[in-house]
Amino acid sequence: MDDIKKFGESQLLKATKNYRDYVKVEGGAISWVVSACDPLKFEPRRWSFPIVGSFTYLGWFSLDDAKEYAEEIKKEGLDVDVRGAAAYSTLGWFRDPVLSTMVSRGDESLGDFVNIILHESVHATYYLDEQSSFNESLASFVADQMTPQYLEQKKGKASPELASYLAEEKQSAQRQKLFHQAYNELDELYKSSAPREEKLAKKADVLQRLMKATEAKREVNNATLIQFRTYGSGLAEFEKVYAACGRDWNRFWKAIRSVNDKSFPSAQMEEIGPVVLKAADACALGS
Repeated sequence: MDDIKKFGESQLLKATKNYRDYVKVEGGAISWVVSACDPLKFEPRRWSFPIVGSFTYLGWFSLDDAKEYAEEIKKEGLDVDVRGAAAYSTLGWFRDPVLSTMVSRGDESLGDFVNIILHESVHATYYLDEQSSFNESLASFVADQMTPQYLEQKKGKASPELASYLAEEKQSAQRQKLFHQAYNELDELYKSSAPREEKLAKKADVLQRLMKATEAKREVNNATLIQFRTYGSGLAEFEKVYAACGRDWNRFWKAIRSVNDKSFPSAQMEEIGPVVLKAADACALGS
């Protein structure tokens, strides 16, 4: 764990006291995340709290409580999703432990564990209030880039750990592509002038095809897809920033810090690409 943290710190992730203790957790998740969305447009439910601002999801430590709450908001006619989370971050406010849910088996397990530690470390490094898509997509991009760098450095280019992790990532990218296509197809449908019943019928067909193609083990709906967007929007633009910075993390972080709360026209923006690209301009200018 210390080795992973030191690697992240060498790439300018914030040094914290997190992930020094180990806690065994019963079951496959430490918390349960509830998200909700309008059934015929990608407009997520937001929850607001003092100091920390608003979020497009709500976490619970009890699955029963999460399910009970989900059933309540379903009565409002919303699409609702409940998913398990293997890790969480308190953004450096408390000492987050390594949880047993963060550790899997197989050659890819090391890469998965490294990715989680780095992802959560990004949240402690740079975090903007009321911009969930930016925060989660930034953490996903950085962790996805740094993880193979760590594995190559520590295990070697020909290691089974690196090969298995990259194979898993390739499979994940293919799955994300299918989710992206479904999101775009539904977004176009929702914005059309088609009657409500026709929209609902076509929506059901798109989601059924998506679930079959991805071999989904639980229901997929708008709330599921909006979370996909939260974690996956702006990835291409973050890559452009990284490239513009010569794939140098020092320059990358300086450029990313040029993006702040005032960079966004509104809270909880989903289409963060144009804002992120401004960081590429900052890097190109040598700021």
